[in-house]
Amino acid sequence: MFAFRKARIFGHLLHGMWTVAARFPNATPRVRMELNRLWSIEMLRRCGMKLVVHNDQARLDSGALVVGNHVSWIDIYVVNAWRPTPFVSKAEVRQWPLVGWLAQQLDTVFLQREKRSDAKRIMNELSERLVRGELMCVFPEGTTSLGRDLLPFHSNLFQAAVLASCPVQPICLMYEDAHGRQAEAPAYIDDLTLAFTLNAMLRDTPLTAHLYVCDAIEPGADRRVLAKQAQASVEVALRRMQAGLRLPATVVRDDANTVAGFEAVTPRH
Repeated sequence: MFAFRKARIFGHLLHGMWTVAARFPNATPRVRMELNRLWSIEMLRRCGMKLVVHNDQARLDSGALVVGNHVSWIDIYVVNAWRPTPFVSKAEVRQWPLVGWLAQQLDTVFLQREKRSDAKRIMNELSERLVRGELMCVFPEGTTSLGRDLLPFHSNLFQAAVLASCPVQPICLMYEDAHGRQAEAPAYIDDLTLAFTLNAMLRDTPLTAHLYVCDAIEPGADRRVLAKQAQASVEVALRRMQAGLRLPATVVRDDANTVAGFEAVTPRH
């Protein structure tokens, strides 16, 4: 059964490559975003996961630095299923089979973390794209975690928002298993491989990815202040979801559009 499900995921990656190569060149930016969104929703489905978005009315659709906690490689598909957004990613991802090529074609900015000089290049590129009204997403923890607590938010990349005088939009990601408990299966941490994490997710299906959209933070002049404000917002959202509060939610599906409604988050014990 695992082999069949993995084959379907592999086939979907190949379909993504075909879509980018054949349909993107003549597509408008709006059509590209929709193709990316629908492809990402299907990717989550094939991984045994659905997406529930909370507080979506707070989202910004242009000229904002999106920042969030980081649990897994699948976080990228969760965000893109919600609202396709280019990412800043570690340079190693570019070498991943299939996934790296797709990331490169979707305007990912690759950061060589071992080169301090590369940070300045990234900063300038981010700020220029933000000034043009684009969205960019970064994971300021700098690494992944189990998702039960936040790691400190590094302030370096927040400087791009300062230079562009643009708002910061924090988001919070959390995964839930079939029993209403916070799931650790998606966590891509330590020396775990991508294949190990995928196996763990497939064993624990069905899973729910929760994405909470925090209120935007107004442009600021101090990157450290922005980082602290963003971390505090994500912390509040994470604790709310962990507590299982009833929150306004949008169940994201791949039919005509997203289907709005209210979904109770199962209380966790």
